[in-house]
This record gives sequence, C-alpha cells and structure tokens, in this order.
Amino acid sequence: MRKMIIAALMLSAGVLSAQEIEPKYEITNKMVKATYYHDNGAIKQQGFYKDGKLHGKWVAYNEDGTKQALGEYENGTKTGKWFFWNDTLLSEVDYNDSRIADIKKWSREAVVVNK
Repeated sequence: MRKMIIAALMLSAGVLSAQEIEPKYEITNKMVKATYYHDNGAIKQQGFYKDGKLHGKWVAYNEDGTKQALGEYENGTKTGKWFFWNDTLLSEVDYNDSRIADIKKWSREAVVVNK
C-alpha cells in the first residue's frame, strides 16, 4: 500500500511539473495585451491584439530572458523594421505588407548586407 501511495505522489508531481504556464491577457488601450511564458516561468512573447489580429509591438525572449526578436504588426501584417538576435548576429529585416523588403545582418566584426 505504501509503495502505491509513493508511486501516486511521484506520478502527480510529474504531471504538475509538466503543465504549461497559462498565458496572461489584459485589456490595455482597447487592445488585448498577451503574455506567453516558457516552462521555466520566463516571458516567451509579449504583444498586442486588436480586433483579434496581431497589432503593435511584439517582443520574443529566450528562456534565459535575452531578447530574441522585436517588431511590429499592423492589423495582423508584419510591418517596418524587425530585429532578430542570436549569439553572434543581429538581423535587421524590413517588412512591407508581411513580405521581406530588405535584410541587413550585423555581426560583432562587420556588417553584412543581403539583397
């Protein structure tokens, strides 16, 4: 009986630790501010919805809290300059109507321009 209780406790602890952290939604300036989380509790993405579409500034983070991406949506469409970071490179991507118009890559050593 004791072994069954211990097994049940271990199983329930595993199930509880495997659950995802629920997103948080708040009303801000007639928009919905959404915050999504990594399993470790750190913010994964944060941004806004307007009329059910992505709208305004969106930011994505790695599990360690470092910024991974930053950009803006306009009524569900990627627009303007977006920035993507990794360990060695910063990519600057210009969007026009959700299509890539230009890409610039910035490394620690030099600037690389792709067209």
